[in-house]
Amino acid sequence: MTDSPRWHNPAVLDDMFLYHLARLQAAAGSMVVRLCEGGYGITRREWRLIGLLAELGDLQPSQLAIEAQLDRTRTSRVITALTTKGLVQRLSQPGDARRACVRLTASGHALHAELFPQIQSINLELMSAVPPAELQALASAFARIRAKAAEMDHQRSLPKAQRSRRNPPRS
Repeated sequence: MTDSPRWHNPAVLDDMFLYHLARLQAAAGSMVVRLCEGGYGITRREWRLIGLLAELGDLQPSQLAIEAQLDRTRTSRVITALTTKGLVQRLSQPGDARRACVRLTASGHALHAELFPQIQSINLELMSAVPPAELQALASAFARIRAKAAEMDHQRSLPKAQRSRRNPPRS
């Protein structure tokens, strides 16, 4: 692969692995976003939660946030949107309303059953560009990179993002 040496010693933005991942996500992910938003009226985050609930079953919002790799606030907003659309429901736990679970409704299951094969087809077509042995190597490399990222995240104490709806003051 011609990009590999540049990724080991990046000198400019285009030399960085994470930049290439973002570009791949933008190019390939845009098809899924257009399908979800244009065809089904849901966002990619809503699709992610629907997919996880279809795969894993009922989850507490905090568990869903972890599985979706979203913060709890964003997860709560997505759950609210999906509830409004009738695709999920919140189920209070007897004796402790704070420990609610989220479940797909019949409409949510139907949407998943219709949309998943279409997204699966996009994924299969994309992966057809790469021979099976290279896909296996890629999967192995990604597992190692995810493990290293988790290790780095645990070791470093970087500040949390300060997201504000207002623009930062100019100097």
